[in-house]
Amino acid sequence: MKAPAILVCAAVLCSACAGVPSLRYKKAVNQTQAAGQFAQAAEKLDSDKKKFYRAKDAALFYLDKAALLQYAGQYAASDRQFALAQDEINRLYAKSISGAAGTLLINDLTAPYYVPPYEQALTFFFRGMNFLQQNDLQGALVEARKAVFYLDYLRGSKNKGYTDDAFVQYFASLVFESGGRLSDARIARTNALAAYQKNGWNKPSFPVPARAGQMGEVLIFHYNGLVPLRKSQTFQVGWDWLLAWSAAPTEGESISPEVENALRAGLSGRSVTVAYPVLEEQPYRVAGSLVAVDGMAAGKTQLVQDTSDIIKKWLQEQLPGIWFRLATRAVVKQVLATQARHAATQAADDETVGELAGMVVDIFGALTEKADTRQWFTLPAQVRLSRLFLPAGTHQIRLLLQDGNGNIIGEHDFGTVRVKAGQRLFLQHRTAQ
Repeated sequence: MKAPAILVCAAVLCSACAGVPSLRYKKAVNQTQAAGQFAQAAEKLDSDKKKFYRAKDAALFYLDKAALLQYAGQYAASDRQFALAQDEINRLYAKSISGAAGTLLINDLTAPYYVPPYEQALTFFFRGMNFLQQNDLQGALVEARKAVFYLDYLRGSKNKGYTDDAFVQYFASLVFESGGRLSDARIARTNALAAYQKNGWNKPSFPVPARAGQMGEVLIFHYNGLVPLRKSQTFQVGWDWLLAWSAAPTEGESISPEVENALRAGLSGRSVTVAYPVLEEQPYRVAGSLVAVDGMAAGKTQLVQDTSDIIKKWLQEQLPGIWFRLATRAVVKQVLATQARHAATQAADDETVGELAGMVVDIFGALTEKADTRQWFTLPAQVRLSRLFLPAGTHQIRLLLQDGNGNIIGEHDFGTVRVKAGQRLFLQHRTAQ
């Protein structure tokens, strides 16, 4: 009994320290976002950092905060957070990220937050936008190059699932064009269109007027909506089902000796309560937007990034590995409980003591089983884009917000924008209501 008890108690201690942003907390921050109080939302993250973000999840904190700071217009501060996030990502991925013993014995939260590929790709976009808002095209070009290099690597390392990011490629092509790197722009645009087609999304289509070279261009990025939030779902499954899943490792996983022993033990006839992540949609009213220039309608924004859809597909892609680790843990914990019963019964020569010991280990095992609900939750559900070709001079530009029926339910005034011939301006606005 001693060894299993020590192991489980250690697991409990680890789990007790595993504070991560809860569903309630994410919703509270989202309410602040919906009110347009992005700086206050960033301050809330700062004040609650020790409670909800562990040191091993530093990259997650930097990402959540960095996005809020960009929405608030604090571009330099936002970029510092994104730089820290990228440094942490690089540090973690320099190590092996598969087969962590803790994820097979305790829960997935024992591993650091390894930022998923779609979130990594978006760091290059957000940093690029931070530089563009500060009139630093060279800084944006660096992020565009990093983005295409990373996505080239991703396409070469994966054959299915998330292997490219259409929107980040499209954004990189725009930045390359702005910097006169037309060959790089053409390659990135080709990759973008291929990725849009692969995902079944509409390709961006922005007519370019014949006299575009004598005009200026204004690009308006509308960050809209709230991404679905990960939460923990629990239900009971049969022991035979768990054995089948734990015996079928996915790519990057392996069957541990503990599981092999459990399989040989032939335990059956039991049901186990397990926890796994699911997504909860977050409602928002704004469904689209159009742009008005000098009091006249100038066209609708187009959906260029469906982050919510990517998040849903990514969870589906990860589910086999999640179920394998979940089933493995359940098997191991059941074996520990059985060992505790036998050891206590033999030591005390009393089956009642053995049952009590097994029950205690069962309780500890249940307490340590938690779904991994970590995510970059301050992302917008979608990115919409409008490309305007305007005569040189000053223009009044407004973003009109629409509900699902096309009714105007709000607006954002960009004020007076000075456009120069041959110049490209990047504007942005965030809505979360």
